[in-house]
Amino acid sequence: MGEKLGRLQPQILWNHFEEICKIPRPSRKEEKISQYIISFAKKNNLEYKVDKFGNILVKKKATEGKENLQTVTLQCHLDMVAEKNSDVQHDFEKDPIQPYVDGDWVKAKGTTLGADNGIGVAAALAVLESKEIEHGPIEALFTLDEETGLFGAQALQPGFAEGKILLNMDSEEDSALYIGCAGGQNTFAKFVSKLTEPPKNSTPLNISVKGLKGGHSGLDISAGKGNAIKIMARLLIQLFEKFDIRLISINGGSKHNAIPRECFADIRVNSKFFNDVTNFVEDYNKIIQSELSSVEPELNVSASQIKSRSKIMDKASTYNLLAALYAVPHGVIKMSADIPGLVETSTNLAVVETKGKNVNIITSQRSSVDSEKNDISSVVATIFKLAKAEVKHGDGYPGWKPDIHSPILGIMKSVFNSLYGKEPEVKAIHAGLECGIIKEKYPQMDMISFGPTIIGAHSPDERVQISTVARFWELLLNVLKSVPAN
Repeated sequence: MGEKLGRLQPQILWNHFEEICKIPRPSRKEEKISQYIISFAKKNNLEYKVDKFGNILVKKKATEGKENLQTVTLQCHLDMVAEKNSDVQHDFEKDPIQPYVDGDWVKAKGTTLGADNGIGVAAALAVLESKEIEHGPIEALFTLDEETGLFGAQALQPGFAEGKILLNMDSEEDSALYIGCAGGQNTFAKFVSKLTEPPKNSTPLNISVKGLKGGHSGLDISAGKGNAIKIMARLLIQLFEKFDIRLISINGGSKHNAIPRECFADIRVNSKFFNDVTNFVEDYNKIIQSELSSVEPELNVSASQIKSRSKIMDKASTYNLLAALYAVPHGVIKMSADIPGLVETSTNLAVVETKGKNVNIITSQRSSVDSEKNDISSVVATIFKLAKAEVKHGDGYPGWKPDIHSPILGIMKSVFNSLYGKEPEVKAIHAGLECGIIKEKYPQMDMISFGPTIIGAHSPDERVQISTVARFWELLLNVLKSVPAN
């Protein structure tokens, strides 16, 4: 542990990733990493341009003898999900990520690593910098604000990129080639509570749900991981029905595309039920630990007395909110009938946040079938509307329809087979890749997505497997010199 990343192979890629880790780049705060890319282009005498949104395109001429090959667009996003453990002090707008080596993995100390999509960015920079790699004309497309809704890709204008082949380097499974992805949409709910003074004979309590693994709300949605908000809602609705508790506040999750790892609620309980409530929480903790023991061994639900003078939500406000959180679906809604093992449709109860009398909720729906995405979004909205919440939908983004006859797919399968003596897996992914949006804007582009193995993306457990980064790099270099001529 603690080994310098630049000592790993391929060294040129890891050197760039180590530098990227030093640069703060949470979504919507990509100014510093953008300036780094521009400075890199200038330093290496590479042509570049920046669009109105801030997306960057860097061009590199073909190596000698490869000038007639089709132009390849290397595509990745500059932002990262900013998640940390609650006991970690880290300012994602100022502090560097602290990566370290643990066996065959690179991890970060208490935060997301940013291998999603920092490894792709590092690979693109390494190709642009190298004088040794054979390739035709190259352009590297660095998009912004992918993690909050693929907004950089949505802002692209026709003519900004010119490649005929797009290699998206934002997938997270070694030996897999992705040719399709899910579309997505967020559904937002706002509860406006009626607040009252707490009864004198009541005691304030804090209830916490902690220790969950979290993860990507698309890639990890079928893994059976616990959702901290759902676990909290299940407990609180029972406490409401048995002991007539009142909510002061509830807060959990932080990103629309992450399964929430923690949730905290402040409540008021009649003082005569204080011991009964704490005992009930202890019993519930044992039950939920037993249910999720194989996937969430660190899960813990606890209650502790606190000092609070805050107003409480009245009975109707408390019930409406808790009933909605308890009833709204979370997880896999439908599996694909066409691609074995692929989640077709899902929904994630992502964030609940109390601000004064308002409680704001964010949910995220995904599907590779647009009509199903719209349907599950309507189901979620209807539940919140029945509970008297104000509801609205985000704009959403399209899926990427698989093309099994894609020329670049054929090339990559052939190269993969020649390198490793076996066929790669050809898959679609239950997550939002920028390919769907880019394909809408550049229909002439033939595209594919691939990458090394990254586990726990969007959570502090994120890690990238070193051995698979080497294979990802080897595959990339061999594909670049195998691109067909114009």
